Amino acid sequence: QSAARGGGRSTPNLNMNLYATKKTAAEGMLDIALFLANITHMKTVIEQGAGYRYYAAVLTLISFSLALQIVAGVLIIIIARRDLNEEANQKQLDSLNNKATLAIFLIFITNIFISVLGMERTGLFARMHF
Repeated sequence: QSAARGGGRSTPNLNMNLYATKKTAAEGMLDIALFLANITHMKTVIEQGAGYRYYAAVLTLISFSLALQIVAGVLIIIIARRDLNEEANQKQLDSLNNKATLAIFLIFITNIFISVLGMERTGLFARMHF
């Protein structure tokens, strides 16, 4: 116990496993918030009906984003449950972290397209003068 706090051997004061766990928990909470926002957006698009110009495209993109968020969420849970301080886990955790980062990047890009296609219905383009 005292060695982990810096007494005895030269270990860093920062517990990397605790840091990584808190970072992963924060990512998970953001993922949940975006997931709920996308579900709300999907409900709104469905309520507007198929008469909306980009109905199929937006529903497809939201569905893709939700699927990616589930994948990212599962990866985040797996990462959070592993101990980063164990050397045997570090290579696999690095790989899982890279996959989660890729999924989050794809979610980000997908949600940009969802937002752009959703602007026409809100009338934002009608108020903008190009």
